[in-house]
Amino acid sequence: MAKEEIKKLIENSKKIIDQDKDDFTKSIKNDLSSFKKSTLTKI
Repeated sequence: MAKEEIKKLIENSKKIIDQDKDDFTKSIKNDLSSFKKSTLTKI
């Protein structure tokens, strides 16, 4: 029982971490895109 519970917790943690990584990556890309646009409009 304990092994199965631990395995499920690890799998869930991996899914959460992967989702957080994807969200973080999207956020960085959006920030860079916004920065490029604002910089170009200033020029």
